[in-house]
Amino acid sequence: MSTLLSFDFGLARIGVAVGETETGHAHPLAPIAEEANAARFAAIEKLLAEWKPSALVVGLPTHLDGSEHAMTARCRRFANQLHGRYGLPVALVDERLSSAEAEGRLAEAGHHGWRKQKPRLDSAAAQIILLQYFESAKHAAT
Repeated sequence: MSTLLSFDFGLARIGVAVGETETGHAHPLAPIAEEANAARFAAIEKLLAEWKPSALVVGLPTHLDGSEHAMTARCRRFANQLHGRYGLPVALVDERLSSAEAEGRLAEAGHHGWRKQKPRLDSAAAQIILLQYFESAKHAAT
């Protein structure tokens, strides 16, 4: 069994989730709200020390047709920085519609109001990204 951390990279916040490969379950953690890179990576280092993941997962945003946009390059750079700083494998996962799915799940749980829920939404999206990773890994193994 190994632990994975997942990130939904954003300019204002980074959503974070943790999950276990054996169970295929994931749950959201508190998002990283710092905007300065040094503070963001310090927060990530604390998460790595606490959870000791074997790998990291980063959501890769694209347009609905799969074409890349400005945030795609930023997320790739973030993933490369994670790998370079910590030496852990980093998987990129297509995150199209993960935020919309997260918003729907939060609404079902009684959490309404997009603006008030944005920090929670970011980590819920990271959770969905990690679940998508688990699902794709399960299909790749069969």
